Amino acid sequence: MISADIWASMPLIIIAAGIIFVLLLGAFVPGRHGTITGVILLLASALWTLRTPPLPVAPLLGIAFTPFARFFILLFSLTALITLLLSHDYNKRRGIHGEEYPATVLFATFGMVVLATSANLLNLFLGLEGLTFAFYILTAIDRNSPDSTEAGLKYLLQGAVSAALIAFGIALLYAGVGTLEINAAMKSVASGGKTVPVAYAGWGFLLMGLAFKVSLVPAHLWTPDVYQGAPTPVVAFLSTGSKAAGFAALLLLLPAMGSGISMLHTPLCCLSLFSMVLGNLAALRQQNLKRMLAYSSIAQMGYLTLALLTGIREGFAAVILYVVIYTAMNLSAFGAISSLTGENRLEDVEDFRGVGFSRPLQGGVLALSMFALAGIPPTAGFIGKFAIFAAALKGNELPLAVIGIITALISVYYYLRVVALLYMQPADGEKLSNQATVSEMIALCATSAVILLLGVYPGPLLELIDSILR
Repeated sequence: MISADIWASMPLIIIAAGIIFVLLLGAFVPGRHGTITGVILLLASALWTLRTPPLPVAPLLGIAFTPFARFFILLFSLTALITLLLSHDYNKRRGIHGEEYPATVLFATFGMVVLATSANLLNLFLGLEGLTFAFYILTAIDRNSPDSTEAGLKYLLQGAVSAALIAFGIALLYAGVGTLEINAAMKSVASGGKTVPVAYAGWGFLLMGLAFKVSLVPAHLWTPDVYQGAPTPVVAFLSTGSKAAGFAALLLLLPAMGSGISMLHTPLCCLSLFSMVLGNLAALRQQNLKRMLAYSSIAQMGYLTLALLTGIREGFAAVILYVVIYTAMNLSAFGAISSLTGENRLEDVEDFRGVGFSRPLQGGVLALSMFALAGIPPTAGFIGKFAIFAAALKGNELPLAVIGIITALISVYYYLRVVALLYMQPADGEKLSNQATVSEMIALCATSAVILLLGVYPGPLLELIDSILR
């Protein structure tokens, strides 16, 4: 390994060394230093990524620090950083102690970074399952909550099936094309040949496994139960970092196929259609806010799949844009819920009655995130949905685009219902925790600023996305 490889790999090295350091810190200096250390390490990883020049594939490691990889490393590092800021005081209120929490967040981030830099299918699988394994632990980490334990068990059992599907799919792809290198394997599948039926079967298993990771129907059943039972900052991280990693994996695989992506058009079309329809219709009936956001997440992933199946450059760009926007929106939404949660959890939508008056910061951030998720201008959600449907129309997916627009209009009802309760009903402060702490204020203000900034000035991000897709 040459010095350039080591220099480019520093984000991976920083996070990996940070995991060990945080665990040792907890053993020798018990306390709450792990969260602060984790924030510093993630900030260092993000800053180093900005300084790292693009690097082609390192043969010994099977990783590539392309502009695409650097973009997602930055996104994953900042997402994990915000999660730790949201978790610091939430964990104290919920009695979640120990350095294993920040260390596991770092481990999940390490898996995401490995995935983003993958140049072969084996590294992609290891990164994907590494981050998923970390989320098994994080989901069940609140030992004072039976719901958290139940959510962790459900996620583990269904996740094991997903891991088996992905591993078997990669094995069939390798049997069909004879290589694990992503670009070569995808081009071989697209070009056809005697072994293509085996590779097609491999893609089928792989697609179903990835559908679980990003909560696409029919692999969505774990989502509402896990969102409801897991600690709220964990849900914020799971619903953003994990979903972004899943679509990063798809963006590593599908564009390499070129026109061969057409062979996956029908399954992707079905995944998108059922997710948009079922997700939004099910969300209409939810009284629990986190379950509502879980079904909303399923619908949002359907929109992303709609842009992905177009197979055109504009569609891939719309996916990356919406992944960034969705990350900011969900971190804001679950961050506000987390900040409002004390010893007694707020569960139902009705529990948030009047919060906009009694807790102006958290209520305002939650309302902003609901407007953004509904796609109402001038929030970033409008820009994201516009890009999705514009790409679908350009890719000649008119029927799906129309269905997507109709379901997006349906979603406005249940999003704005939350806003109405926040501001149009009498305040009830008895169920609320203390005001937002400093770390929560930093996290909430940062994500809100991103939502507003990208809503009125998305140009620089669009230019950056265009440059990494060249």
